[in-house]
Amino acid sequence: MALSKRLLAASIAATISIASVLVAKHEGLETSAYRDPIGIPTICYGHTATAYIGQVKTIAECQELLSSDLLIAISDVESRVKVPMTIERRAAIVSFVYNVGGTRFGSSTLLKKLNAGDARGACAELSRWIYAGGVKLRGLVSRRAEERALCEVGL
Repeated sequence: MALSKRLLAASIAATISIASVLVAKHEGLETSAYRDPIGIPTICYGHTATAYIGQVKTIAECQELLSSDLLIAISDVESRVKVPMTIERRAAIVSFVYNVGGTRFGSSTLLKKLNAGDARGACAELSRWIYAGGVKLRGLVSRRAEERALCEVGL
């Protein structure tokens, strides 16, 4: 494998590693499906795509969902961000996209600022995403503060 491919693989692995710690901490692990603060069926580490009330998963199944959901978030980030990012910034943005989804990220001011080369402004935008269903959530305030701090590493 060429050095550039190995470096890319290492960068993706580092991003997944950092983002998975952040996501797991803030999403928490629930092996039985529940409704999130705005009523969406959720299971494991904040997985919603195939969750339904009454569903139960093993810890191993939850780890697999986390990995596959993070890969989706990374793909969303990589397809939309047109500027180079540090591993820390990429991990912070992946955690954010994992939480809000690629569609909302795609139309966000955060992405516009990031692609315009305004990394500081983009990172600051994270602090605005603290509401769910119009309600300010302490958990989102905490999560966004950590994502922002990680995003700002090196600025």
